Amino acid sequence: MSVRVQPITRDEHLTFVTARPCASHTQVPSWGEVKPDWRPESLGWFDESGRLIGTGLALLRPVPGPKVPGLRRYLAYLPEGPLIDWRSPGLAGLLEPMLEYLRGRGAFTVRMGPPVVVRRWDAGTVKAAIADPAARRLGDVPATSYDPGAGQVADALRGMGWRQTEPAGEGGFAAGQPRYVFQVPFAGRSLDDIRGGLNQQWRRNIGKAEKAGVKVERGGYEDLPVFHALYTETAERDRFLSRPLPYFQRMWNALTAEHPDRMRLYLAHHDSEVLAAAIMLTVGEHVWYSYGASTGRRREVQASSAVQWRMMTDAHGLGAAVYDLRGITDTLEESSHLLGLLRFKVGTGGEAVEYLGEWDFPLNRLLHKALNLYLARR
Repeated sequence: MSVRVQPITRDEHLTFVTARPCASHTQVPSWGEVKPDWRPESLGWFDESGRLIGTGLALLRPVPGPKVPGLRRYLAYLPEGPLIDWRSPGLAGLLEPMLEYLRGRGAFTVRMGPPVVVRRWDAGTVKAAIADPAARRLGDVPATSYDPGAGQVADALRGMGWRQTEPAGEGGFAAGQPRYVFQVPFAGRSLDDIRGGLNQQWRRNIGKAEKAGVKVERGGYEDLPVFHALYTETAERDRFLSRPLPYFQRMWNALTAEHPDRMRLYLAHHDSEVLAAAIMLTVGEHVWYSYGASTGRRREVQASSAVQWRMMTDAHGLGAAVYDLRGITDTLEESSHLLGLLRFKVGTGGEAVEYLGEWDFPLNRLLHKALNLYLARR
C-alpha cells in the first residue's frame, strides 16, 4: 500500500481524532498551542484512494543556538502518537513517509510515543510486589496480562532503525510522556462497582470528606490562580518542578476553545477555604486526572479524596471507558519518595499499564548525538 503524509487542517485533524474511541490529549490539535516553544503541525496519512487513515500532531523544536538562514534544524516530537494502525503488517510503509516529510521540514531527529500497551498488572499484583522486599522494579514482576503483538511492534521498529529512549527522570519518570501509568477501567461498570473496587482506605477517606462537609465545585479560568497556589505548595512538599501559572492559562484557553469539556478544573471547599484542586482532561472515552494540588492544612477532612471521587463520578457520567491517573514510578524500592504516589493510585483498584515507551529515529546522527549530550547535562 502506498501512503503519503502531508499537512492537514485543524478541522480534518480534529474530526479524525474525535471519531476514535480513544486518543491522547497530546494528539489533539489544540495541544500544540499549549507548547509555545514548539511549532505544531497537523499531519495526515492518506492511502492510494486519498482516504485519511491516520493523523499526528508533530511538535517541532529548533536546535538551541543562533539562527542561520536556511539551516534551521528541529527535533520533531509526536507525543503519544501518531494515530495510525500500529498492528499493520506494513508498519514501515506508514512510518517512512512521515520520516521523509519531517526530514524535508528540517528535522534532525524524530521522537514518537506509540500508543501501544505492552503489559498490565492488576492492583493486587502491584500491592503484593510493593510488599515483597525482593521486588525491585515493576517490570521484573510477572504481569497479569501481556500483549505479544506489542513485542512484534517493538521488533519492527528496531528493524527500521528506531531506538527506544531511556527514561531520564527518577524512578522511570521520563522527560517526555510516561511509559508506566495507572488506569481504572470504567467500561461496563456501574458507579457502585467502581466505588466498591476502591480499597478500604480510599472509601474511608471519601466518607470522612462527606461527613466533614467538603464541597467540590467546578471552577473556571478565573480560579486558576487559586489552583496554582495549591499546586506550587504541593510541588515544594513533594519535590517536583512546578509549571508557571501562564502554562495552565494557555492550556485552559486552547483546550476549552476546542471543546468546552476538554479541560475541567475542580475545587474542594471546606469552611469557605479551598483545600484541594485538580485538573481533568477528556478526549472521547478516555479521561485523565492530569494535575492535582492540595494544602497541608486540615488534611484530616480529606479534601483531595473528595476531589478524586467527584472527578471519577463525573467521568463515569460522561461515559468514560478509562479513568487515567497518569504516570507512576516503576521502582518498588522503599527508599523512593515516589512509592507513596504508587500506593495512592493502587488504592483505586485499577491496574498498572506499561506502554511501548518513546522511540527516536536519528535523521542526522551528529545532531542527534549532540542533542543527547545536551539533555544529559540539563
